[in-house]
Formats: sequence, C-alpha cells, structure tokens
Amino acid sequence: MAKVEPVNTLKRLRSHYRLVIMNEDTYEEVVKFKLNRMSVYIAFSTLFVLLVGLTASLIIFTPLKYYLPGVGYGNVKEVKEYRDLKIRTDSMEQALKYHQQYFENLQKVLQGTIPKLDTTTLALPKIETSDD
Repeated sequence: MAKVEPVNTLKRLRSHYRLVIMNEDTYEEVVKFKLNRMSVYIAFSTLFVLLVGLTASLIIFTPLKYYLPGVGYGNVKEVKEYRDLKIRTDSMEQALKYHQQYFENLQKVLQGTIPKLDTTTLALPKIETSDD
C-alpha cells in the first residue's frame, strides 16, 4: 500500500484546473474559471459557515425562535400560564378520580353488592395484671 506523502497532497491541492462552461449549440465558451482544489474547499467552507451563521442569526434575532418547539424560548407570562393550567388539570383529574370512586362505592351500597365484613368478635384471653 502506497503512502500518501504530505508534499504530494499539498501539491495536488495547489495544482490548477480550468472550468469552462460552453454553449452546447455553438461550442462557444460562455464562462471560464481557473481553479485549484484549495480555493474550491475554501469557497465551500466559507459558504457553509455563512449559511450556518445566517440561519442561527435568523433564529436568534427574530421572533421565529418562539415557534420552534423544544428550544426553550417563550414569553414568561405564557410559561406561567402553562404551568398553572397544568397544575389545575392535575388537580381536576384527581378530584374526578375521587368522585368516580365515591359514586362506584355508593352504587355498590345501593345495590347491596358490598361484601360482608367479618364482624364477629374474637375471644381473646384476658391479660392478667397483678396489682401489688
């Protein structure tokens, strides 16, 4: 396996290429560029960084951030209202559960389907205490 030497890699990055855009019908050169691989890498890297920066600044500095779920931004008043509504909903669910249980027990009592409780008295031996 041949090793790639850094000198060859650097030489390949700096070797010049020509990009020619031609008219297909007349074979006339419309545009021609002299490029090397290094300039193409730099151009694409710069374009990528600019697009990421533009997107990030668009999200950070505009009200668009409020519409993105999971980002954590929001109006303080809306967050407080959301928390209060969640607490009220939880307490209403708990109260509904208690009412349903009460009505189920009331139905059982009215229908007479309550299991009989063991109410027989137990004969426990009396503990003798010594009075000295």
